[in-house]
Amino acid sequence: MLRVVSAAVYSPPGWLETLTGRYDRTAFEPQRDSARVRLVVRDGHTWDVVLDGSAAVLAGTNAEPDAILTADARTWAAIAEDVRGALDAFGSGRLGVRRNLHVGVGFLVATSGLTGPGRVRFRTVHTRRARLSLIDAGTGPAVVAVHGLGATKGSFLPTVAALSDSFRVIAVDLPGFGDSSKPIGAAYDAPFFARAVVDLLDALSLDRVHLIGNSLGGRIALEVGFTRPERVDRLALLAPSLAWRRGRAWAPLLRLTRPELGLVQIAPRGIVEAIVRRLIPGADDGWTAAGVDEFLRAYLTPAGRAAFYAAARHIVLEEPHGEAGFWTRLGRLERPALFVWGRRDTLVPIAFARHVEAALPRARHLELDCGHVPQIERPRETNAAIMEFLA
Repeated sequence: MLRVVSAAVYSPPGWLETLTGRYDRTAFEPQRDSARVRLVVRDGHTWDVVLDGSAAVLAGTNAEPDAILTADARTWAAIAEDVRGALDAFGSGRLGVRRNLHVGVGFLVATSGLTGPGRVRFRTVHTRRARLSLIDAGTGPAVVAVHGLGATKGSFLPTVAALSDSFRVIAVDLPGFGDSSKPIGAAYDAPFFARAVVDLLDALSLDRVHLIGNSLGGRIALEVGFTRPERVDRLALLAPSLAWRRGRAWAPLLRLTRPELGLVQIAPRGIVEAIVRRLIPGADDGWTAAGVDEFLRAYLTPAGRAAFYAAARHIVLEEPHGEAGFWTRLGRLERPALFVWGRRDTLVPIAFARHVEAALPRARHLELDCGHVPQIERPRETNAAIMEFLA
């Protein structure tokens, strides 16, 4: 039953009572003692709900919320009727989620009313070396999805929704990102992240999984395939980060730059936010806006900033050639692989595809009219290709 803290001017609408009355702390529980979610009706009223770990409590709107969810009254009513349509509403722009995607989507998951095996859960898993935050949904063969640099598990929400009818899909926040632990001084290179993925498999008692990786996550998936092929079935690599093939004249200078400098925030928060939003087209719309919020949420903390710098540094400095070079190792990959490329990707240009084809003649390739994040920009085509490949 909905509990009300502080008097509300307007009576709670039926959809709000339905959602809060279904709150299930086993599906999502705030990492802190509580979390505040603001539910906004476009051209209507605003309601705050505090998740205190045991119940969803209606409160006044006189405090800053962790997450803001915005939709029109008809969409809210539809979500209360069938919360599985919330992601469709989010993707189409009918539902906006800002600030903390983990809390915002966690609220929707915890108030879905879904029960039984395979329901979506936001979980925290303590592994051998780190505390990892993840989304876990579905039953069947296990699929682990690994996000890119500066992103979080939230970038795989469409993939979780699309694949969880046939697979158990686990989208994880890498160490240093999202809501996972952020150890100071960690290597944050491909071997470090690959060990974190294997630690997760051990903690979940998963012997062998499919791996999906976007950008840096694709490079990490490949590293697991290089070093622990017995733990991997198939690899779906979405615009994966690959070692630069040409010399980098400024690489020696970058090697001297310490990522620990990220522990000091030189530019004020407002300036950082303004720069990021100028650099990213559509930074205030839909998935892109949520992704920017997720990036800033980690980057604007000292440990998150240091992790970002360290991981970016290793991406740029990876050796392309030689016995331990990336392209030499790629030719030895044993596991089946699907590469998805974006024709408008400026970070991992599609020209890399021909070098991958030379190294891995048996790998599959798909080109899409998109940029660097196919699972967000072209979810239907991307997820259909992944489903066919994994099946």
